[in-house]
Amino acid sequence: MKVAMIEDDIELSEILSEFLNKHNIKVKNFEDPYIALSSLKIENFDALILDLTLPDMDGLEILKKIREFSDIPIIISSARSDLTDKIIGLELGADDYLPKPYNPRELEARLKAITRRREKKSQKDFFIDKDSNEIKLKGKILQLTPAEYEILSYLIEHPNRAVSREELIKNIDLINPNSSEKSIDVIIGRIRQKIEDDPKNPKYIRSVRGVGYKFVN
Repeated sequence: MKVAMIEDDIELSEILSEFLNKHNIKVKNFEDPYIALSSLKIENFDALILDLTLPDMDGLEILKKIREFSDIPIIISSARSDLTDKIIGLELGADDYLPKPYNPRELEARLKAITRRREKKSQKDFFIDKDSNEIKLKGKILQLTPAEYEILSYLIEHPNRAVSREELIKNIDLINPNSSEKSIDVIIGRIRQKIEDDPKNPKYIRSVRGVGYKFVN
């Protein structure tokens, strides 16, 4: 799991990052909220840990801006005890609210819980069996090449947002980094033939003009 964190308390961010890393959760912390917003638009993360008391921009305002372009799972991590902050945060689209101080183990558990819920919700018709490297569509195993499996898995796990061809090339190990973006289009075309009732009018993998593709389920 790869997680972003917006936290200006350097000591706390180091403690949390060190703990979570031991549990296979890689953390990238941003002290500057503006840099964080820019990075969230171009980098892929599985979840976000968001402090509310930050320099230059309030955490609730950051949350509002993030929800304008991303549905990434968000856990608010804040020392602010005002119930109003918690209510507003959840109303603005946060998935969870964890008041400081807390045990890092609780943060780990909550991160894994919200990402499990997101994966379960996103799959619906699809089921990814990572032990056997198979994907089922409505209970039927799809006959996919390794590259098709990796790309379809990535799209399923990042639903309802535009995924660029460049992002796929960067994040799919089986795709040569020097591959042209056209090669992604070819593989997507093959996947559509296997999962869509009408590949020319796709239901699941939709084209996003000028960007790439979006998985909708």
